[in-house]
Amino acid sequence: MAILPRPGRRRALTAAAAALALLGLVLWCLQPGGAAAPRGRVTLATGVPTGVYARYGELLKDDVARDLPGVDLRLLRSEGSIDNLRQLATGRAAFTIATADAVADYQARNESGADRLRACARLYDDYMQLVVPRGSAVGSARALKGLRVGVGSDGSGVQLITRRLLEAAGLDFATDITPVRVGIDRMPSMLEHGQIDAFFWSGGLPTLAVQQLAQRFPVRLVQLGDLIPALHRQGESTRYYRAAVMPADAYPRVQNGEAVKTIAVANLLVTTDREDAALTFGITKAVINSRDAIGHVVHAAQNVDLRTAVFTDPLPLHAGAREYYVSAKQ
Repeated sequence: MAILPRPGRRRALTAAAAALALLGLVLWCLQPGGAAAPRGRVTLATGVPTGVYARYGELLKDDVARDLPGVDLRLLRSEGSIDNLRQLATGRAAFTIATADAVADYQARNESGADRLRACARLYDDYMQLVVPRGSAVGSARALKGLRVGVGSDGSGVQLITRRLLEAAGLDFATDITPVRVGIDRMPSMLEHGQIDAFFWSGGLPTLAVQQLAQRFPVRLVQLGDLIPALHRQGESTRYYRAAVMPADAYPRVQNGEAVKTIAVANLLVTTDREDAALTFGITKAVINSRDAIGHVVHAAQNVDLRTAVFTDPLPLHAGAREYYVSAKQ
């Protein structure tokens, strides 16, 4: 003869089963569209060592591991924005960071996969920095004629902007300077050892490599604000550059309490329309939620903001990212 559970025990078992079902439903609902939590290896293309993209990626990896425990985020070094977009197009990377002007240039040239690019968030702004030895006579980009200038690696957003700034200054990239095509991982040392006379860099403030250079070698930042009118006359894609001021405390050892006029351009977190909506939802959420933690180390990340993250011109938002922003406002 079967022994039936006592009524009190039956009620307890029923309540426990209901609670488990409710928990499962809640977890299911936390994913966009009720999809399963994302899992697997995901690649983020960043940038050159000592650059802000690389450091931001290292810190974001830790936050993704916490928020998306099933996702193994792998970092892939690159030469910069344009190289990053190519890595997305070929499928080597699932997510990357690129400047808005580089994205617009990629689209204008109808590069492979340009029509499939989608944005997750507007991040922080890059500031263009022209660095020279403190005793240099260079007071504007126009004075670079005849000098050896670090212009950024081929495939970098730095070189894209540098070419446009030199044109705005009335200089020919190929003939008026000696362009040295290396990245921020090499330019500071080359300036310190007299192998170049100046270098351009586009990055968040402050950039660690420039900070470290200033600690061991006297340098100065050259204003670029006088080039903005000529820069904006070059065409549609230059509309992504805005007049900006590097605050006096960006590099205290360099600026002597003085702000420096320059240009700035927004960085975007970019993916493609091939990426899963649940994964993109989760990555976007991790980026927004990690602002304060990352901002303690990469100060530029403090400017990541839920209210402005949706302004990702020239790219539309990925469906998963859009779903995250809708949910965050509810």
